[in-house]
Amino acid sequence: MNRIAIAQIASSTEKKKNLATALRLVKEAKSKNAELIAFPEFLMAFSPASQSAAELAQVAEAVDGAFITALQEAARANEVAIIAPIYESSPVNDRVLDTAVWIDSKGNVVSIYRKLHLYDAFGFKESDKFHSGDDIAPLVESGDGRFGMMICYDLRFPEMARMLALAGANILVAPSGWVRGDLKVEHWQTMIKARALENGCFVIAPNQVGNIYTGHSMAVDPLGRTLVDLDEKEGLEVIEWDLKILNEVREKLPLLKNRRKEIYTKHGV
Repeated sequence: MNRIAIAQIASSTEKKKNLATALRLVKEAKSKNAELIAFPEFLMAFSPASQSAAELAQVAEAVDGAFITALQEAARANEVAIIAPIYESSPVNDRVLDTAVWIDSKGNVVSIYRKLHLYDAFGFKESDKFHSGDDIAPLVESGDGRFGMMICYDLRFPEMARMLALAGANILVAPSGWVRGDLKVEHWQTMIKARALENGCFVIAPNQVGNIYTGHSMAVDPLGRTLVDLDEKEGLEVIEWDLKILNEVREKLPLLKNRRKEIYTKHGV
């Protein structure tokens, strides 16, 4: 799997409308010979500040609900894998899980990642509406790609990206809804490049645009070079990642091999 479509959308509060947009973009990804399309966080719906936790819980679905089922059918029909973040119903009353679902090109759900780090920062408190996940997800292997999943605020925690890289990930995918604010675009670009550079991997980061979000969906190579930046326009771009580049970078800059694990362990890291 070398051709990846990165979708940048402005989700509305209407779940059916967002699903229709997703289905259209899956077809477009197929027409551009992409093998995978990665959607941003909050694909299912935009949740405005005025929406209560109980109201958002009514939007949420199980992974085998109608929203993912429709995308499974689209993946199968178009032979395109899909990364689809949803609001997943949780066992905690009036809380939802922020969940990224990986659907393979045959329509099978092969990985489910539930966001670990809730965005309780810069005046936001996601924990008022969300329940956090409790572990990283196993890597998804496809061809030469070994994909590790993150979501948005997870990018600010280098430990998580490093765990995924040490587990064997050579591509990190981080669907996001990065909120606007002073220097927030700079933070976004810096975090993506840092996670790529320090782990010698590609980073694919589809982002929301419009509403309260920054846009600038990005793909970055292991040297921190920007392969694509969608600025503030809706749509998708296809990138082709190169295993040769990744291997060359990891050979010349062997950060994972040069780690001093014995020192880190001594200090409880």
